[in-house]
Amino acid sequence: MPDDLSLEATPAERRRLKVRGAIIEAAERVFATEGEAGLSIRRLAEEIDYSPSAIYKYFGSKEELIDELKEVFFERLLSRVGKISCADAPFSERGRACVTTYIATAMERPHHYAAAFSNAGGAPVQVQSQDWEAFAQTYKGRAFGVLVNMVCEGQSLGVFDSKLDPYLSAKSVWAASHGLAQLMTHLPHFPARLPTDQPVSASAFIAFHADLVFRGLQSPGEARHADSTSED
Repeated sequence: MPDDLSLEATPAERRRLKVRGAIIEAAERVFATEGEAGLSIRRLAEEIDYSPSAIYKYFGSKEELIDELKEVFFERLLSRVGKISCADAPFSERGRACVTTYIATAMERPHHYAAAFSNAGGAPVQVQSQDWEAFAQTYKGRAFGVLVNMVCEGQSLGVFDSKLDPYLSAKSVWAASHGLAQLMTHLPHFPARLPTDQPVSASAFIAFHADLVFRGLQSPGEARHADSTSED
């Protein structure tokens, strides 16, 4: 949800957006302290001193509210990675920054991140091929599209292996980044647990991870060039 309220909206629409935003913020707070099990319409009513019926005007169920929490997280992520992809910077810098930004965004609000990937209904998700168009219109789908475009750009520049499928490659990068984000949010000291006298900071490990992911996509020639350069 946008941080600012549209100047073109009517007073009633601005109030509705403001109340909706307050409900989402309260849901984040409850989720942060009590997890998904503690999040309910009644609990939210207690948190913001609204009646449950007032909240139901905005969200018909807990599941609908969690779906909105998911979109808010991916809207925030899309805004950040979108700026990076359009920045006037070398491709290698932008590519690595997309990975580090994803993890940093997850770590800022770990419970919100958990909500973004929760399955509130508990039922297995049946994915149909026709769902792709609908997915591509969501903030999650658009954020994924930024990653796909980055892979395609790397291939067009000769940096990434042209034989790689852009969509599978983007999903693989996402999976690797999601795994580290989960570890970092659940085990904050994960990077420091090494048999060395000098512990590795979280930021340094995330940068190492991003570099490793980036190298995994490189074309054979580009990878050899990068290795020879690092040895000089």
